[in-house]
Amino acid sequence: AAASSSSCGGAGCGTHCSSSTSSSVEDAPEGILGRLSISGAAASCGKCGGGAVVVVAGGVGLCGECLRAQLFGKFKLAVTSNAMVRPTDSVLVAFSGGPASRVALQFIHEMRSKAIESWDASNSQALPVFNVGAAFVDESVLLSKPECEVEQATEDIKSLVSSLLPGDKAMHIASLDYVFSSESKDGKGRLRELVGMITDDTGREDLLQCLRMLSLQKIALENGYTKIMLGSCASTIACHVLSATVKGQGYSLPADIQYVDTRWEVPVVLPLRDCLAQELSLLCEFDSLKTQELLDRPCSGINGLVASFVARLREENPSREHTIVRTAQKLKPFPFNKFSANGYHDFLPSRLRPKFQDVDSDESASSEVLCLICRSPFSESELQNFESTRRKSQKKIDLYTAYCCQSCHFQILPGGRDLYDHFFSLIPRFWTERADTASASHSSYSIDLAVYYFLVHFDSAL
Repeated sequence: AAASSSSCGGAGCGTHCSSSTSSSVEDAPEGILGRLSISGAAASCGKCGGGAVVVVAGGVGLCGECLRAQLFGKFKLAVTSNAMVRPTDSVLVAFSGGPASRVALQFIHEMRSKAIESWDASNSQALPVFNVGAAFVDESVLLSKPECEVEQATEDIKSLVSSLLPGDKAMHIASLDYVFSSESKDGKGRLRELVGMITDDTGREDLLQCLRMLSLQKIALENGYTKIMLGSCASTIACHVLSATVKGQGYSLPADIQYVDTRWEVPVVLPLRDCLAQELSLLCEFDSLKTQELLDRPCSGINGLVASFVARLREENPSREHTIVRTAQKLKPFPFNKFSANGYHDFLPSRLRPKFQDVDSDESASSEVLCLICRSPFSESELQNFESTRRKSQKKIDLYTAYCCQSCHFQILPGGRDLYDHFFSLIPRFWTERADTASASHSSYSIDLAVYYFLVHFDSAL
């Protein structure tokens, strides 16, 4: 990562980092690229013929400038070809402080700056320019770190964002217990108690991921954002593919690895899906993009084991991560993994419009039953079990457990059923209310359908 040894992880963040300990020789482009090369140094750049190159995935040698152009090209292509950002959008970048989210923020800022220049130079100025904000979810409430370090790290993150997005409203910092802010005065205590009820390391980490997304959704909804942009890259997605397979989430896996995910109230987009983590770290180092990863939580359980395994694969062949993602990409995505033509068609270049003309907005609407906690779509067996339990259930607690996928059953829900009442009283009310609403809608639909069939048969009898 592009960070200093004292506060950024020990790799040095370049010439502009005040705490960098690298020598002047190492800070030169040759030194930077030489010590961070993914596959060893190459003789010359495969694009411009210049020196000071690294070998990136695929065995192509690139200089720093060409590496940057390649990554920005992938980012821009993902954004434009998937209609991720419309001129009327307000985009919230999920900023963790690491290289991936740092690059995502940098690139979307550059795209917005170019759009503003074009808008200023346009005579008609017909289309507006999208807005950009950033959100950082602070998980220090669950970390055993000195308060002074946490405050310093938070200030560093504020300064990183403010250098690109000036203005008070552009940066949002929320503690992980923010999801309980409207329900409980002691959100921190409630969060710690909830996490403490989960005995499985993997389940605990997965629940925190769900709470993190819920926090981002809450920030976006309260501040008028229309898209959430994550820094998930090919390396992150490759780890998720393997860990989801191990956890038995094969059916829902395609939902999490696409460019677009509209099953959330605020759609989520992944513009860095084709970029490797090491390439992004290289770019941060070469461009002196400072990062801050002091508050990162290390992976544990299955997620940690898979991350170590993928790291070993990367040492043998950096292209393995791309291979994993491409293989998983062959799985059929869900309807909510694309935008409908409605609302996007008019903003697309003519060469891209045919991709959206065949998409029916009714067909795009999600008809899947989603897990109450992780929002994974139910497989056929899970759906059958859900329908059976829902019809027989007499208590709300039975309904809530029926709305949980098998993975959440095994890894997140507490071991004894006698603990379910307390567990569901601790989780954010938003989740249980969603289950109540979905159940009421389903019951209303079933009643309407029964009345319809009764009237049809009654009319036929007459």
